[in-house]
Amino acid sequence: MTAADPRTIYLSDYQPYSHLLEQVELCFHLDPAATRVKARLHMAPNPLRPGKQDVRLDGEGLKLISCAVNGEALNVVPDATGLSIAAARLPSGAFVLETEVEIAPEDNTALEGLYMSNGMYCTQCEAEGFRKITFYPDRPDVMTRFKVRIEGDLPVLLSNGNPVAQGADWAEWDDPWPKPAYLFALVAGDLVNFPDHFTTMSGREVALNIWVRPGDEGRCAWGMASLKAAMLWDEQVYGREYDLDIFNIVAVDDFNMGAMENKGLNIFNSKAVLASADTATDDDFARVESIIAHEYFHNWTGNRITCRDWFQLCLKEGLTVYRDQQFSSDLRSAPVKRIQDVLALRARQFREDGGPLAHPVRPDHYIEINNFYTATVYEKGAEVIGMLRRLVGDADYARALDLYFARHDGQAATIEDWLAVFAEVSGRDLTQFKLWYTQAGTPVLKVSEDWADGRYTLTLEQENPPTPGQPEKAPKLIPVAIGLIGPNGDEVVPTQLLEFGEAKHSYVYDGLGARPVASILRGFSAPVIVERSVSIEDRAFLLAHDSDAFNRWEAGRTLGKELLARMITEAAEPLPEFLAAMEALAFDDTLEPAYRALALRLPSEDDMAATLFAAGHVPDPAAIHAARDALHLAMAQQMRPRLAALESAMHVPGAYSPDAASAGKRALRLGVLGLLARLDGGSAAREAYYDASNMTESFGALAILLEIGEGSTVLADFEEKFQDDRLVMDKWFAVQVACAKPEAMADVVRDLTQHRGFDIKNPNRFRAVFGAMAANHAGFHEADGAGYDLLADWLIKLDLLNPQTAARMSTGFESWPRYDIDRQEMMRAALERILASKGLSRDLGEMAARMLAR
Repeated sequence: MTAADPRTIYLSDYQPYSHLLEQVELCFHLDPAATRVKARLHMAPNPLRPGKQDVRLDGEGLKLISCAVNGEALNVVPDATGLSIAAARLPSGAFVLETEVEIAPEDNTALEGLYMSNGMYCTQCEAEGFRKITFYPDRPDVMTRFKVRIEGDLPVLLSNGNPVAQGADWAEWDDPWPKPAYLFALVAGDLVNFPDHFTTMSGREVALNIWVRPGDEGRCAWGMASLKAAMLWDEQVYGREYDLDIFNIVAVDDFNMGAMENKGLNIFNSKAVLASADTATDDDFARVESIIAHEYFHNWTGNRITCRDWFQLCLKEGLTVYRDQQFSSDLRSAPVKRIQDVLALRARQFREDGGPLAHPVRPDHYIEINNFYTATVYEKGAEVIGMLRRLVGDADYARALDLYFARHDGQAATIEDWLAVFAEVSGRDLTQFKLWYTQAGTPVLKVSEDWADGRYTLTLEQENPPTPGQPEKAPKLIPVAIGLIGPNGDEVVPTQLLEFGEAKHSYVYDGLGARPVASILRGFSAPVIVERSVSIEDRAFLLAHDSDAFNRWEAGRTLGKELLARMITEAAEPLPEFLAAMEALAFDDTLEPAYRALALRLPSEDDMAATLFAAGHVPDPAAIHAARDALHLAMAQQMRPRLAALESAMHVPGAYSPDAASAGKRALRLGVLGLLARLDGGSAAREAYYDASNMTESFGALAILLEIGEGSTVLADFEEKFQDDRLVMDKWFAVQVACAKPEAMADVVRDLTQHRGFDIKNPNRFRAVFGAMAANHAGFHEADGAGYDLLADWLIKLDLLNPQTAARMSTGFESWPRYDIDRQEMMRAALERILASKGLSRDLGEMAARMLAR
């Protein structure tokens, strides 16, 4: 299969695998250049596939040494994608299929299958990496028990399940729980462990370990605390107990993803597990906590119950994202977490929904499944779970989850299985709700209002815009949480949930003494875009009085977007009402600092580009950049007399702690320092940098100084301090690109790719530079097109080494239809050049073709 001749996989073509796999025994003899893998597959005919069937095993890049059935050698020749054995050559009943293959982990730069990272053997098998290890039915519905023997001269030899035997240069592992091949894991290396233990709710003792390279032990405590918190939370909230004697986490420097939930042996990108006060920011600590919880929660929502096929990916990922969001909300601030999740959803998923890469939460076809590990599957998938819970209520949600776990434990399930338990428990017909899984795109919720003689009428209308392959759509069932607020700020109608499932519907509220202000979509009750004409006075009123924390923040955010849009398109001046409202919010001590810090952040440049485009304007990246700078300056000038006092009040004395309250104060302090820097040339930020006792403050001050063009000295100091720390240096690379002046960004990127620390083979370092480049909106879209050419050049280079990362980084181009004709032509030319490149992978080829709508 090549990018020029891709094969499309369709959900409608699903068939069960031809055989049942009763057990697999694997033996690895490790060698960097010539690892030998022996596999014994205990197979039997599948009664769901009557008649004698051929055996088809997936396999890519494998050197076949031998193949035998029940001990008798077979002369078979693999093809480019696997190995076939004709039914006539197989026994009628159960049999054992044995293969031995040879692979070269040291040459595996794609980081799929078995590869090496700084002398460590490591695996990544999701989605289809196991076929690069041995010949196997590499599909999620083939679940079986794995017994593994590892032979090698490294001190630590790990695999899934429980350790059962070990000796000099060998170890054996047995996983008692059936699993698909994508959950297989193996790690071997010179590692040290950070140990602990956990007692489950039934009294079992579980050994816990975080395995790291020597020297990283001091950065494991937070990860271990996060793991134990997740284990306890899952017992208390979902009733799910861990089911093995040991739980291992391994930190790996070279990893395409954030982490992987392999049964009992979670493999993590180092940046997603290692954290200490002097190397990790508050955001890093929160991310480590969330990712560790996410991968642990997969033990039940992904491992014990997995997905029948890759079209059901949202079944495990959407549900597990929702669970980790619940966990973080419970441990930290629920309003702040909700705002952060919605910001991420709008920045990534709404952008995806609004462009050529739009696809349903459950797609119905794909070419390369790695390209569907997307914000739509993960974040929108989580929003669908949240909507379902709102509709059925907390009690039925809990009962439905209990039924789901009881009914489907040990199975590979589907979205239909998932919805069936909710329909059974709640008695609801969820046919219309299922459209959230099958329709792409972000619905637009149009709101109109009428007031007369004590009657308030709210009319809702939904529009589901066309997306690739789906020109027309039926109305969805949208849960709209609404409250009505009276002129004195009191709620005259407390929060209620409107189940809006028609194209248009009016809701009437009688007997009101005065015209209310409606607070609509409280808690962001559905992932929709709201179109509503609201006066500045009403926005300010909601900002001051809304009892819903999310909608209070949303009022300020929307007011800021409307003001920025006028500044960009009409050369308007900053509104005094907005500036006064922001000042009042910043200094409102009744609000938690983290909330205030979020409220002070202006909409991103990419967000403004999407907003302008939706309103019928052609976004001008330079004008957007200038308007945001002007509004930041106006906010600073408005608050000038009080900023220094607020900055001082938010200083957190004493030893560093990543707790939510302390992190919130540091976030607000840095926000204030960012405003002060526009007034004092960065003197306060510079002082904060040199006085900093933790990475949050030092890195935050560095970013502020770079943003105003005053950071060269502290940038050099930062490099000198951390040049030998690979994770901190990722930040050093990224911040320079993110904060570069638009006209200079391309040169900054070119210089950094020549730096001794740049390594195209390391996904973290590549993302640090080119992810930051695509996120620097004005710089990437500089009128000369240099950013487009640079990204295309490096994606073509990376694709030959690591197709998966190249494909994911290509989404920098996905919003090309928004912009002016010249920019569109340059981005199209860059994508065409990618498509024409020699040796183009299926991964990157599919992405470029979809963005060009081919």
